[in-house]
Amino acid sequence: MVRSISSYLCLLAALLLPANSLGQTSKKPAKTTKSSKSKQAAHHPSTQTARKLKHIRRAFVASADLKAMAQQLLANRTPQAYTGVELYAHRHRKDEAAPLAWMVLGYAHYLDKDYAKARAAWQHAEPLAPVLGDYLDYLRAGAYDAEGNHAAVLKTLAEFDTKYPDSLNQPEVTLLYANCLIAEHKPEQAIAYLEKHRSPLSPDVELALGNAYQSEGMKEKAAETFRRIYFDLPTSDQSQLASSALAGSGEAPPKGTLDQRYTRIQLLMKGRRFQDAVNELSPLVEQAPPEKLANLQADFATALYRTRKRDDAQHLFETVLQNQSAPMDVKAQALYFLAEIARDQDDRDAHASYLSQLRTLAPDSNWFQEALLSAGNMYMLKGDFESGAKLYAEIYQRQQNGRFSPYAHWKTAWLNFRMGKLDEAKRLFEEQLELYPASAEVSAALYWRGRIAEEEGDKALARAYYQKLSENYRYFHYANLGRDRLVNLGFEDVSDPEVLDKLPPLAPFPSNWDYPSGNLRVEKAQLLANGAMYDFAVKEIQAAAPGSPAWEAKALADFYNDSGNYIRGIETLKRAVPSYFSAEIGQIPRPVWEGLFPRPYWEELKKDSFQNRLDPYLVASLIRQESEFNPLAVSRANAMGLMQLLPPVGKKLAKEVKIHHFSTDELLTPNTNLQLGTRYFKHLVDHYDGQVEYALAAYNAGEDRVDEWRKSGHFRDVQEFVESIPFTETREYVQAIMRNAVLYKLLYPDVQPVASR
Repeated sequence: MVRSISSYLCLLAALLLPANSLGQTSKKPAKTTKSSKSKQAAHHPSTQTARKLKHIRRAFVASADLKAMAQQLLANRTPQAYTGVELYAHRHRKDEAAPLAWMVLGYAHYLDKDYAKARAAWQHAEPLAPVLGDYLDYLRAGAYDAEGNHAAVLKTLAEFDTKYPDSLNQPEVTLLYANCLIAEHKPEQAIAYLEKHRSPLSPDVELALGNAYQSEGMKEKAAETFRRIYFDLPTSDQSQLASSALAGSGEAPPKGTLDQRYTRIQLLMKGRRFQDAVNELSPLVEQAPPEKLANLQADFATALYRTRKRDDAQHLFETVLQNQSAPMDVKAQALYFLAEIARDQDDRDAHASYLSQLRTLAPDSNWFQEALLSAGNMYMLKGDFESGAKLYAEIYQRQQNGRFSPYAHWKTAWLNFRMGKLDEAKRLFEEQLELYPASAEVSAALYWRGRIAEEEGDKALARAYYQKLSENYRYFHYANLGRDRLVNLGFEDVSDPEVLDKLPPLAPFPSNWDYPSGNLRVEKAQLLANGAMYDFAVKEIQAAAPGSPAWEAKALADFYNDSGNYIRGIETLKRAVPSYFSAEIGQIPRPVWEGLFPRPYWEELKKDSFQNRLDPYLVASLIRQESEFNPLAVSRANAMGLMQLLPPVGKKLAKEVKIHHFSTDELLTPNTNLQLGTRYFKHLVDHYDGQVEYALAAYNAGEDRVDEWRKSGHFRDVQEFVESIPFTETREYVQAIMRNAVLYKLLYPDVQPVASR
């Protein structure tokens, strides 16, 4: 395919368009036919629904200016915030906004556990009962329950099912109502009520039902229900409560068949509750019949391995191998983990022996594929690229379309490139495009194949690869790098090599982001959001949109962002548009881009970035990757806040900037975290002479590792270093931040970034 320079310039222009410039095509309205009229009539809302919609819309319009005050009240619940919303309610006493303001006031008092004031406020909210009555009754009942007034709860919820058959509060109401029946010594009524609400399976409902049976003296039915929780829902919080209830009646441990107990253990392992699995497998192995012994021993050994009891695991896996009747896949499982243990012990001979046994015993198994991948990674980390490349190659040569094959093929190509075997690397880069055109590694293959062509002096071929990269992967890390190199190559017509024509076209992006009109749940959600009751609004939207259309994600992200929960907003939109980095700016609405790349704390972020001579776009991108703008984020390693600072680092930096009486809890305060985090990042940037890629790698993996990688690597440039980072998490971290910074700059071109030295 021949592509002229004009096509590239058009692409470049599209990339530089203002973020909100979207062309629109005007269309004449279609004539309304009898057929279309009948279809409209078929979907016309009922009279009752129409009345509710009108009511909601009037209240929504009237309360449009309530949201900010409601947010402040529900977030802080200060006397001033209460006064502000109450004054608002009085000012609007003659329109539809006042009841919503009173509902918010009641909810705030409810959160403050001042239940009498909550109920008094909700009395003024009663005009909302036709559209939000289920929420008002549910909240009233919750307030009575908190006071221990079970009779009032039962009276409030007595006709809830009939009055609100479609209420999303039904699961909570079910538990509340049933537990109050039990508390009021009416277990028979509780049983009848809960049996009607037993589907879908819920650990809460099952536990309440078991308690009701127990109160009624139906011991066997109670035990049966508690066992159901224990065996079928072992990772739920109610599982331990069910076990305690059974123990209280003399059944410890809970009675169950071997199959039931084994199913429970498998569910525990699936939920990564490995220590619990170890505790329960130990006695089960001793009781296992011969035909199930090997399976149970292998799972026991796996759980021991996952809990870092490697010696015990090794002994048990060796026992499995000695069992002549053990199934082949169980022996393959044992060999895989024995190879992993040998790798942990740096015993290359034992590792090679187990890998060889796997190759003979189960060459087509997933266990062997995983063992090859692990072995390839091991040799790559040790710098033995030759051995690593051979093992990676064996993966895709044995199973061209296997689970790990695209990645293994890419690693084979990359290690050949690193070893200087450029002819083989060229062949493999092109083969990656041909065999795995939809793989995650295609953009990297395009870029590095272009780099080889450029270094060999074939500028036309290099341009072809870079331009295809820019067209198909617009804002991927490598597409940004490719465009930078295109500028230096000059602009000429290019002819694509045949392999580029085989790449699939871009998938279409969602086109309908607008909320549907006339959807009762959507409009209820918007009204609830005006009162900053976002948890309720989110439930309504999620129930309104079967199939998760794009507009649902946008609505949810709007609510999450309004409530300051940016991490949920970003994740919701990522799921809705997973390939957004391939889109032109104009292909996705501006508000969606802003949800994907929010800018909370922007003024403080800019100030601290400029004080440390950092690019604020890069800092925003780093925060998006570290915490997704959650100021209260705390990692498993105890890194804290927006920029995920470790407490010792925070204390050292606080001393540098003379913050007196510093407490590590202050790292959860956005301004303090930004002040210290930008200073720390500046230290790293200075340490690496302004080369931000090295600084980012050190931010994630530590300076010692980055310095070690740089010394041992002999890289031609920083891009080769980044692709060669042996830790996948760190490599993807650096590439993602560099990529995201480009999009921040495109979306918000209102700051002159600070140039790195």
